[in-house]
Amino acid sequence: MCQVGHLDPSSHQRVLMKTGLILLIIGHLNFITGALVHGTVLRFAVDPRDAISLQYAVANAASVVSALLTISCGIAALVLSRCLAPATLKWAVFALSASSSLGCLSCLLGLAVSIGLTLSSQGRTLLAPCTIADVALAPVSRECPFDPTRVYSSTLSLWAISLLLDLMEIIFGIRCLLLTLDLLRLGRCCGRAHWRKVSLRADPAENPDPRQCLGLLRLDSVETARL
Repeated sequence: MCQVGHLDPSSHQRVLMKTGLILLIIGHLNFITGALVHGTVLRFAVDPRDAISLQYAVANAASVVSALLTISCGIAALVLSRCLAPATLKWAVFALSASSSLGCLSCLLGLAVSIGLTLSSQGRTLLAPCTIADVALAPVSRECPFDPTRVYSSTLSLWAISLLLDLMEIIFGIRCLLLTLDLLRLGRCCGRAHWRKVSLRADPAENPDPRQCLGLLRLDSVETARL
């Protein structure tokens, strides 16, 4: 049996199934976190004329897209764990895991910038929709679409959770990528082994016995002498 990376196909199936389940769960959690941030804060705070609020929106949207890529990668890895034969499915998992890891890396950097900007500005961009001066009176006023006394800490907490989830997505996405590479090498190894067996079986029929060749040469020489 062909083995690559000290794993046989049955071990690949178990590891791929676990990795796919983890990616599926993490992707859903990250998607829910991004949707909460957008639904509770960013849909009120985004201003096209403000560069910081636009950065918030782009980073959060990229986080949601990367979560969808991670979910797709997890589903494809689960399907591949059930059947390791299709090469097209292997390449699909390879492409999804690579794009998911790169997307999560960019989201991780974008969320880190968002957290840094929010801490440096003390959340003034998040509180821009509130037009009253006293934040303590905002919860009882209709001039603020949300509760500003908790939006600063809640948004930072959700961004920190999303940052941690993106880091986990990168780790398990790279793990899925390496497993898929091993499966691609495993398929080539088994293909070469099968070709060698076929060629070895065909060699005795294709290569004649040297004694038969010598007998044919003697027969040709006798017939030439008679002529």
